[in-house]
Parts: sequence; structure tokens; C-alpha cells
Amino acid sequence: MADTDELRKRVRSLIRVAPGAQRVFAEEIGLDETKLSKSLGGTRRFTAQELVRIAEQSGVTVNWLLNGSDDAVTVTAVPAVSTRSSSAPDAEAQPEMRRRILETAWELIATRGYHNVRIADIAQACGTSTGTIHYYFDTKHDVLNESLRRNVKLAFDRQVAELHTIDDARERLLRLVELQLPTDGLLRDEWSVWLQVWNEVALTPGLRSLYWDSYDRWYRTVAMTIRLGQEQGVFREQDPDDAAAQLTALIDGLGIRVLCGTPGTSVSVMRRHLRDFIAHTIIKGSG
Repeated sequence: MADTDELRKRVRSLIRVAPGAQRVFAEEIGLDETKLSKSLGGTRRFTAQELVRIAEQSGVTVNWLLNGSDDAVTVTAVPAVSTRSSSAPDAEAQPEMRRRILETAWELIATRGYHNVRIADIAQACGTSTGTIHYYFDTKHDVLNESLRRNVKLAFDRQVAELHTIDDARERLLRLVELQLPTDGLLRDEWSVWLQVWNEVALTPGLRSLYWDSYDRWYRTVAMTIRLGQEQGVFREQDPDDAAAQLTALIDGLGIRVLCGTPGTSVSVMRRHLRDFIAHTIIKGSG
């Protein structure tokens, strides 16, 4: 699927009208300015990774970039309103400091652990004051909530960017699972934040509604992909919700074992178990 004029138009709208603004924008998203110019001119396609970086930097969603709306029907389930970060809907209204604080806090929570991160640590890492942090986030729980919302947005953006060109349900489901593996880097950090959210939710019932809404998006994405495969005649006829519940539970359990360093586990072992499960219980005629 070629990049559309509408996509290029939306990306251009995110670039400030000022001398050198396109060069600055290219630097911000980690893309060579020449490649950005070619993509904006229609002679080069934006990669999925570039679309995710554009969305993250600008405070929009990949769904908006591709389809013109955060709520447009797309290849994955759309996040509930409650799980959307208040910094995300409008790029022009997004405070740069708030975005930087959230990204920094998210990284610290992922690498150090929620209970090992203080507001003072976030302020120090951002080169600002604790008062500035509290201007945007009243409590550390608010930071954790927004970190969960950021996890939801990162996963949603990545899935839409990677899957919107894949029509075959089998290929889409396998790619969806691949995008959920706790490989080193961003995905492992996302898993780390999820683990800490799970711990806090178990201890603090008041946090559960946000968690439920967040997890529901992932569950519905798996279920709708399985349902698509049934419509295409490549997946077994079974309750797609039951199949999604089994697959997501297996992903959760295996992912936790990988992050905890359980002997005999690894990302490659997790991948093999998940592919075996899909082959034997979801794909038609494979078991």
C-alpha cells in the first residue's frame, strides 16, 4: 500500500512553519532530512518505525496519520478514551516539557522499578525542578497511570503501523505476536512497565478500571484478528473470545517468565511455544 497524499499532508501539518523546521523535525524523529524530503514528496515510503516515531514525537497516533482519526476503524482495536494520554490528541497543544517528563519517567520506571523512582529522580533526569513535575503530575501514581497510557499508545501505534498492509490473518496474527515479544530495548521496557502496573493493580483496587480498559484493547485486537481468520477460512471455527483469552494468557505467562529470567526461558523459546500453540489450536488443519 503506497503512502497517500493525505498521509503526507498530515505529516507536513506537524512540521512548524519556520526556516529550518523540516531539518529540526527530521532530527527529532531520527530520520535523515533527505529521506524525509523524499517521503514528503512521494518518492519514498515512510517505514512503520518512522510512522511510530513521528506519532510519538508529535503527540498524535499512527491511526490519525494513516486514516485521519484516532477512532478510525483499523487493523487493531482502538484504545478506550480512558486509556489515552491527555498529551496525545492535539500535537499543537502538547506541552513539550510534559512529553519529556513522561518519556523520562517511563524509562526510569521501566529500568529501575516504580518504587525505586522518586519525583526528585524524574526532575533530575529532566534537568528541572520537582515543582515542574508536580505541575503536570500531582502524584507518583499519576505518573504510573500515564506510563500505562503511554504503553497503550506505543503498542497501538506500532501495531497499526506494522499491520495495516497485512491482509492475510495468519500472517497478521503471527506478526502481532512477534510485536509482543519482550525483546531487548523498547519492547522489554514496555513489558517492565506492565509488570509493575500488574503489581500495583493487585495491591490498589482503585487502579483496576484503567488497567482493565488498557488490557481490553490488546485482548480485543487478538480476538478481532482471530475472527478475521475465521472469515477468511484459515482459522478453526471456535469462539474467538475463548481463543483470544487462551493466547493472551499464554503470552502473559511466558513473557513474565522471560523477564524474570526463569531458567530455560528466552524470547526464542517463547516465540516457539506461541507459534506451536497457534499452529495446533487456531490455524485450520495444522494440528
